[in-house]
Amino acid sequence: MFKPKFRFTYDEVRIIVMALVEFKNQLLAEGRYTDAIDDLLIKFVD
Repeated sequence: MFKPKFRFTYDEVRIIVMALVEFKNQLLAEGRYTDAIDDLLIKFVD
């Protein structure tokens, strides 16, 4: 089971998720793979 090493506040998680979504959109525009970003988004949203 995944055990987090850091604790983030709600605002920190929101900023991280927004940055990851922006980065994912940038990668999609360039035609690159987004698998790693998808995995990170799942971990932060859960």
